[in-house]
Amino acid sequence: MKLSSREIVLAGLFAAVISVLAQFTIPLGPIPLTLQTFAVGFVVTILGKKTGTIAVAIYLLMGMIGLPVLAGGASGIASFFGPTGGFLVGFIFQAYFTGWILEKSQFNYFWSILANVIGAFITLIFGSLWLKFSGNLSWDTAFSAGMIPFILPGVIKAFAAGYLGILLGRRLPFTNYVYR
Repeated sequence: MKLSSREIVLAGLFAAVISVLAQFTIPLGPIPLTLQTFAVGFVVTILGKKTGTIAVAIYLLMGMIGLPVLAGGASGIASFFGPTGGFLVGFIFQAYFTGWILEKSQFNYFWSILANVIGAFITLIFGSLWLKFSGNLSWDTAFSAGMIPFILPGVIKAFAAGYLGILLGRRLPFTNYVYR
């Protein structure tokens, strides 16, 4: 995969945006309610599949190597093996598929919101599956803890990410997409 200097710089800048937004956290037990999923969808809606997914990967690598960029200032490899590990890994898939849907359809409000809702559910599924297998939980318990309480907030954040991503994407000079 060939990246231009512009794409590398944008991915790094938007990884920083995700890092800042991830610090807005409401603690709900072992799995906090954060703006990380909003930030992932927002960034991908602006940057598209390739650059947006790279921005998310940079963000996760920053957290993995010890920079306090994950939700609530968390960091380190242990964060990826704790209760939130599946959600963190799910961000890569959320970014990729949200961007893929947008690039296969149109960068407009309808498709952006739909792609972000699907992406949010992808993250919730990854997080719930991780809880199931890492915590040796039943399917009911894993999905009750990892998905059910986060569906409504996830859909609200997806709507906001899709709407604001298109709104801002129309105004930024560096986007490669035709926003409608």
